[in-house]
Amino acid sequence: MNTSIRQAAGSLLVVGLSSPQLSSLESAWLKLVRPAGIILFRRNIVDAAATRSLLDRATALCAEHSFRCVDVEGGAVDRLRDALAPIPPPQAVMQARERTGKTSLIREHGELVAQAVKAFGFNTTLAPVVDLTLGESAAVMGTRTASATPAGVEEYARNFIAGLAAHRVLGCGKHFPGLGGGTLDSHLETPAIHRSSRELWQKDLAPYRALGNQLPMIMVNHASYPETPGRNQPASISSYWITTVLRKRLGYRGLIFSDDMEMGGILKFMPIEVAVVAAMRAGMDLVEICHSPELIFRAYEALIAEAERSRAFHKLIVARAGRGARQRARLFKGGVSTARSARQLEALRSRILGFGATIAKYQPTPETPPA
Repeated sequence: MNTSIRQAAGSLLVVGLSSPQLSSLESAWLKLVRPAGIILFRRNIVDAAATRSLLDRATALCAEHSFRCVDVEGGAVDRLRDALAPIPPPQAVMQARERTGKTSLIREHGELVAQAVKAFGFNTTLAPVVDLTLGESAAVMGTRTASATPAGVEEYARNFIAGLAAHRVLGCGKHFPGLGGGTLDSHLETPAIHRSSRELWQKDLAPYRALGNQLPMIMVNHASYPETPGRNQPASISSYWITTVLRKRLGYRGLIFSDDMEMGGILKFMPIEVAVVAAMRAGMDLVEICHSPELIFRAYEALIAEAERSRAFHKLIVARAGRGARQRARLFKGGVSTARSARQLEALRSRILGFGATIAKYQPTPETPPA
């Protein structure tokens, strides 16, 4: 077996673990696969010390300069809320900004998220959400979206990313090219979003166009856009969306990351073996597989098998892996942040709670129904 193929295939994956402790089985397959990084969820997180220990042990078996990912947007998607303190959702922060005129509230939101994830040993948070707040997706997205207008989304994302960057935490804009017009949850189904290319360009894609390469990483979703040249193919495996639009038309040079490849939005469309190969051919840099060791291994073996069968695919993944290694070395050259003391963690918790109280003061009050 050509070692370069195995190394390349593994370094295109970001993977999840099962619990707060690293099992002997997980150690074995991590040592074999050597993924680009780890993503943890609430099932993995007890406290800061245990989380750091888990990340240290797991990433020692990963590729060099590994991703240490977590989803902390604030609100409903906040994997640290039980272990630290609940961080307000983007929509509430943006409403407070609109009522006070203080853009600094958004920046503070980003800074608190960054400090929280660093305290637990992470270097990447999969935020901000760059989707529009639209009626179609309200039941699915809830308070995860910041604004109904492209300008509002851009303002939120730009300041949030600045807050992360101030603490050397990597952010990830999501969910390209936009889930605002979706009515289905892509965790379960493939949403078909019936927005024209023109509407998407002027609205959903406007924040990405404005932000350019200020977003170090962009996550691509599993929705389809039947009214566009992408047709019924999920964006995560679409060369139209990844290469033609994101790389060429928008000129994006950062890392392109898939939403979880275990979601029904893609697995109900095709098997994971087909999906990961299609995603790489379409221009994806990294695929995320968050739960099942079986699916992680199947994806890994599928990339290797395709590279053995196709010289062009072999060349593609080796080049993609080399580019990814260079990007990681640049992004994470400072190494892992130092552990916080109990006193520092308590002070951070107090700041988060204080920020939450400030944001809560500026929320719209529900109208009292007439007697």
